[in-house]
Amino acid sequence: MRNLTMMTDLYQLTMMDGYFLEGKAKDTAVFDLFFRQKDCINYAVFAGLDQAIDYIKDLHFSSEDIDYLRSLGIFHNEFLDYLKDFRFSGDLYSVREGDIVYPQEPIVIVKAPLIEAQLIETALLNIISHQTLIATKSARIVSAAHGKSVVEFGLRRAQGPDAGIYGARAAIIGGCNGTSNVLTGQMFDIPVKGTHAHSWVMSYESELDAFRAFARVYPDTCLLLVDTYDTIQGIKNAITVFNELKAAGHKPVGIRLDSGDLAYLSKVARHMLDDAGFPDTVVMASGDVDEYLLQSLNAQGAQIDMYGVGTKLITSEDTPSLGAVYKLSAIERKGELVPRMKISDSIIKVTNPGFKTLYRIYDKKSGMAVADLIALAGEKIKKPLVLIHETERWKTTTLKDYEIRPMHSKIFDGGKIVYDRPSLSQIVEFAKSEKAKFWDEYKRIDNPQIYKVNLSDELYALKHDILKQHKSEK
Repeated sequence: MRNLTMMTDLYQLTMMDGYFLEGKAKDTAVFDLFFRQKDCINYAVFAGLDQAIDYIKDLHFSSEDIDYLRSLGIFHNEFLDYLKDFRFSGDLYSVREGDIVYPQEPIVIVKAPLIEAQLIETALLNIISHQTLIATKSARIVSAAHGKSVVEFGLRRAQGPDAGIYGARAAIIGGCNGTSNVLTGQMFDIPVKGTHAHSWVMSYESELDAFRAFARVYPDTCLLLVDTYDTIQGIKNAITVFNELKAAGHKPVGIRLDSGDLAYLSKVARHMLDDAGFPDTVVMASGDVDEYLLQSLNAQGAQIDMYGVGTKLITSEDTPSLGAVYKLSAIERKGELVPRMKISDSIIKVTNPGFKTLYRIYDKKSGMAVADLIALAGEKIKKPLVLIHETERWKTTTLKDYEIRPMHSKIFDGGKIVYDRPSLSQIVEFAKSEKAKFWDEYKRIDNPQIYKVNLSDELYALKHDILKQHKSEK
């Protein structure tokens, strides 16, 4: 495992140096990690916690790291000496991998000495933003597939090895049921799937020769790519080979389409395969597939049983950034945590102050999620619960018969891991079960219904007291 301690922005280290020299290093600080509203992300699937845990667990500066920092000529010797014994000694709270999360919600909360909490900002944002983004894209694509199998095919188009490896893991959390990435399969016990490339076909004298050779090698898992030359002729050649496999006692798997009019060609392929006596063979489609193309294919009645999704999933092509941020929400002053809040002319950049927690509220009768509540830590939640829109105060919802789930788990306590880390298969099942608790109106691709995320009474009052105080000080 690589040590990622030095994977940080320079200003994190210069601030740490300053905190150390100013005597602020041990002041307790609270930081919130959350993402801001984006037009094309109405919900997100949280991922990346497992790698974040490994990163924090292994935080330390080697002698080579300290020598390099010394060579930059900008750090004080006392600070560099301090780094020799640096470890994370704070607390970290997080929602579970696979949880559905929404803008402005504190999905990770760090409560630690200021100098430690500052260092981990960059890496946490890097790890969690990327994996949450890919898990979210995967969830949207899988939803649009309407129950059809979706396999992650994006390694060759990923932005580097880590993006390919951990992006594939995140895609599984989002709902994909396999990956072409062999290393990811090995590392995380994920099913690996694949067929053959056009080069296999082109390396033989004819397409039929290539198909027969592939069937000889893999008679019981034979899925043929039929669009190297002429797709209709490719389907005919596949049927010829399927008949030969059938006569030899084998059952062919199906065909793959990688180009052309997928709606039209899939319907033609399905008709030809059925007429040839292969109604159980699958029609797989790959290429530049995403949730928007899937919507179009569904509307056209495409006869596709399985999708291989590559570039647009592993790069989250339409939304290349989650927009996650890591903001100070409280700082120790004279032994007490004092709320801190970023104020801005842009309402989306105004943060929520204080040491907080997050709740999900479910309707007791249906079991469906109805709202999330951001509250101050230790605040008592009243019954009945009256939810009031933060800015449009005339909008209220009263909940009487409900169940409430605290969404944060404590991951680190005093620098020690206290979290029972689930397996990837457990994360996948949790993600699937939680996603099913949200009405389809909240998950639809276009013009989704806005899910309620509210501030508690005490948090709302604190936030507006700080705003009033700021205004009066101008």
